[in-house]
Amino acid sequence: MSYSGIKEDKRLIKAVPSKRQLVYESMEFFCFIHFTVNTFTGSEWGDGKESESIFNPTQLDARQWAKTAADAGMKGLILTCKHHDGFCLWPSKYTEHSVKNSPYKDGKGDIVRETAKACKEFGLKFGVYLSPWDRNNNSYGKGVEYDDYYVNQLTELLTEYGEIYTIWLDGACGEGANGKVQKYDWERYYKVMRELQPDAVISISGPDVRWCGNEAGEVRESEWSVVAKDMTDPTITAELSQQEDNEEFRNRPLDETQSDLGSRERLVNEKELVWYPAETDVSVRPGWFYHEEEDDKVRSFENLKDIYLKSVGGNTTLLLNIPPMKNGKIHEKDIDTLKKLGEFIRDSFKDNLIKEAVLTTKPALDCRGSGPDVLCSDDYETYFMNEEGENKLSININFRESKKLNYLVLKEAIPFSQRVEKFKIYYEENGNIKEYCKGTTIGYKRIIDLKGLCTDKLIIAIEDSRVAPVISFVGVY
Repeated sequence: MSYSGIKEDKRLIKAVPSKRQLVYESMEFFCFIHFTVNTFTGSEWGDGKESESIFNPTQLDARQWAKTAADAGMKGLILTCKHHDGFCLWPSKYTEHSVKNSPYKDGKGDIVRETAKACKEFGLKFGVYLSPWDRNNNSYGKGVEYDDYYVNQLTELLTEYGEIYTIWLDGACGEGANGKVQKYDWERYYKVMRELQPDAVISISGPDVRWCGNEAGEVRESEWSVVAKDMTDPTITAELSQQEDNEEFRNRPLDETQSDLGSRERLVNEKELVWYPAETDVSVRPGWFYHEEEDDKVRSFENLKDIYLKSVGGNTTLLLNIPPMKNGKIHEKDIDTLKKLGEFIRDSFKDNLIKEAVLTTKPALDCRGSGPDVLCSDDYETYFMNEEGENKLSININFRESKKLNYLVLKEAIPFSQRVEKFKIYYEENGNIKEYCKGTTIGYKRIIDLKGLCTDKLIIAIEDSRVAPVISFVGVY
């Protein structure tokens, strides 16, 4: 494949993240709480005919939810305020199918408010999920009438519960109680979201964050945040999304036709490009809602560790679902495995050995005259930027003595877009330089598992970039 040189490459880096996307990506790891009438019926997708009387979590503890998420290293929590069944976890003025008509706190409860408060206490940002598909409401499928209803509920959530960091929308769209299917007025919904919560990202069926394409925790080998603008069309997400409840979909791997979204070959004929970073979403259990029979199927710490390293370490964020039990508490098995994950994250990345090393680069200085020390600060205020036209960069990390190394972290300065297309990692052994691994994309973050490699020298060789690479951080742990 031949390209039209630097001019063509520059076109690929015009898409850059918004301020809200930068904040979102820096959070890296989030919690999803799936909890509704489905928890009490044992189903994954309710039909909207459930009686409000079945919803009675007698020991609900939103503080436990938030603490579990914080202990696991998560920075945000998204609550399923309303799933497809239409049951609202807050006393919505626009439906009777909500907690206000349930036994929970004698109809005086507001789980959205309790969760938002708990998130604030434990230092988490709060996000909301409001399913566009409502199988209970009679206006579903009636066009503007239903859009009015959805916007009214959206307004309640975005004005009564403080700052919202994300509004999470999926692509499910089926028949309502009247047998009709609604054509969602996405642009109207987005307009309300932007007006009421301008700093919130609109995720999945939205313009800010895209779905990775599976629920099995799989990540692309080359994950690009710059993709064709038509990827932001919610109908594309809907086509890829689950349209009926089945376990096969939840375990389905990444669709091969979706394996390349952002290479030069893929984008060469695209007229408009956007910054549209990926999110990996997966549940700690086989289902998204709690089912007692899955108590022995909670993901192991090793499995969650692998998913974390590949997702957060592969230029995506990670949204991990934790479903509370019928009593409103999270099961001890879930808590135990998540606590181990949090300890792993904190222990593995707390001590950056780069401060004990001597850094050199080729070229020796960047285009502004800065040396390699700028790579030690994990922020976008400092970065190493090559001269225009110089698409290769070598970063040498020299230790005074051999060290046992577990992880290498690389980050691009994404305010300048995503540029690196090819890199290799080398190490020194007995005076010989050997190749350890090779990769393609870096993006917001790449974590390379060094598996206890013992060496006194690492070399990061960026071999090709769309234009001159801009690296913001290197960490060795």
